[in-house]
Amino acid sequence: MSEDENPTRPGSYKTIGVRLQTPIHAQLSTIAGIDDLSLQVLLVRGAKLLIEAKQAAPDFKDRVTAELKKIELEAAERRGAIESLFGSNSQTDDVASTEAADASAITEEADDKPVAATAAKKTTARSSAPKS
Repeated sequence: MSEDENPTRPGSYKTIGVRLQTPIHAQLSTIAGIDDLSLQVLLVRGAKLLIEAKQAAPDFKDRVTAELKKIELEAAERRGAIESLFGSNSQTDDVASTEAADASAITEEADDKPVAATAAKKTTARSSAPKS
């Protein structure tokens, strides 16, 4: 068992509850018993394998890039909204406008991809919803 698989080690980790179908739980428990591992360690290793597989998938990098662009656009929009609370400051207005335009242009390029287009539509729907 490696250091990062030990839940009693001080550090940063999240505790989650997972509902598994009985046959899947039985199979995982059997594998853990045969390999002399806890179920927790087995699940951590499985999660790491999934992450590695996703990182190696050809289309996943494009989807991650689109998600990053969406986050950058939302951050630029929020920064501009917060800065506007302090009144007009040409330097901060220029920076926010430039960042928003850059993020928007990059997002539009990513919109050619189906997942990126869906993410952009969700962003637009959230940002245009009335605030209470």
